[in-house]
Amino acid sequence: MVGLNKVMIIGNLGADPEMRFTPNGNPVTTFRIAATSNRVTPDGERKQETEWFTIVTWNKLAETCNQYLSKGRRAYVEGRLQTRSWDGQDGQKRYRTEVIASRVLFLDKTGTASFPGEEDSVAEIKSEGEGDISAEDLPF
Repeated sequence: MVGLNKVMIIGNLGADPEMRFTPNGNPVTTFRIAATSNRVTPDGERKQETEWFTIVTWNKLAETCNQYLSKGRRAYVEGRLQTRSWDGQDGQKRYRTEVIASRVLFLDKTGTASFPGEEDSVAEIKSEGEGDISAEDLPF
């Protein structure tokens, strides 16, 4: 049986991206995106709900996101969900679910700095492949 693990998110960055390097020298950039949706309750009341996602980018995509994204910028992220687990200092098992991005679209411009080859208001970057990344490459 074939499965599908695909996530698409549009939202705003909650803070500037953070870039690190693995022991092998591979760049990895993480950032958080807030996606807000509106709904109407059965009582007719309007509710706004915000969900936060942790995004992880690797290699060239990581370098580009670190260079061009900043707090407040709007972006479209496409990727897959991945859950990691580890034992905390208190002995408890901890879990974190992240989006491993394969594609990032910059949905707005930042005044003067433009992305190379950028047309109109959207710049697109795709990951070059994730097959060469293992758990040992994680910097955290």
